[in-house]
Amino acid sequence: APFRSFLRRLFGEANPAGKNFKGLAWLFLGVANKDALLYDEEFQVYLRQNPDKMRLDYALSREGPANKKGGKMYIQDKVEEYADEVFDALDKGAHIYFCGLKGMMPGIQDMLKDVCTKKGLNYEEYLEG
Repeated sequence: APFRSFLRRLFGEANPAGKNFKGLAWLFLGVANKDALLYDEEFQVYLRQNPDKMRLDYALSREGPANKKGGKMYIQDKVEEYADEVFDALDKGAHIYFCGLKGMMPGIQDMLKDVCTKKGLNYEEYLEG
């Protein structure tokens, strides 16, 4: 729900921040299955109204496509699919936030390390910017 508040403030309320926003708000949302997609109707409205300012990708771990290794699709797998775009945005000053259970972070960190290695980047240095 933290990112929902950010999206609502940005796209759901008439305010100067939303009106002047020039970037891209990209939400990767991970849930077990489609019936657990929280706030999807709201997010779809924001997408329709702001197609150049918002992007939304779901990682459905119990249904939907498998990850590239044939396993369950988690957030780290979905982010890795778009690693070039994500890292390009980070290189241009974007910020990345992860919200959820702390148990998901080791998998996300491992994916980020792997992507850095493939790109010839030092993960620790990259984190510090």
